[in-house]
Amino acid sequence: MKGKFITFEGTEGSGKTSVIKKVKIELENLGYKVLTTREPGGIKISEQIRSILLDKENQEMDSKTEALLFAASRRQHLVEIIIPALKNGYVVLCDRFVDSSLIYQGIAREIGIDQVYDINYFAIEDALPDLTIFVDVRPEVGLERVFSTPGREVNRLDLEDLDFHQKIYQGYLGLVQKYDRIKCVNGEQSLDKVVEDTIELIKLIL
Repeated sequence: MKGKFITFEGTEGSGKTSVIKKVKIELENLGYKVLTTREPGGIKISEQIRSILLDKENQEMDSKTEALLFAASRRQHLVEIIIPALKNGYVVLCDRFVDSSLIYQGIAREIGIDQVYDINYFAIEDALPDLTIFVDVRPEVGLERVFSTPGREVNRLDLEDLDFHQKIYQGYLGLVQKYDRIKCVNGEQSLDKVVEDTIELIKLIL
């Protein structure tokens, strides 16, 4: 039996990582085998690339270098972790995937969505998610969470100005309209309600 590939997207501080943890428990209670992972990262090589991408000291990084590094990390993660898990019938919950690159590098870095999609098509071929959950949180709300949460890592992307994060948010809203696989959940509700709404959407594809 082939598993299901579900990705989670959102602005910085949207809470998707917390949502994923709770969704995993809910799905396991329903009897599903669940794997959670993240991008960039998830495995040794991709985590090493992640450390370069998110290092606050790397402010001089070129936007195309950034896009290529994300795609390289994604490729290794896909072939080493995601595809084998899907073949073994797992529901894979991934914190960010290709849509992040379309938005962060394609729109916010102004490389262009089509150009970034071409880079990523080489990396992932036809391995698109069965469902993508966009955890909808306004950027000013998300950033306030980032900087007020004790112990929360503040990375290179968090330090971009509000205009950058507004571009990210508007870009995601555009993708929700463009792709049927992307479903929107109000991330400014209580965590339990966000999880409940997310589970209802996931049940539709299981």
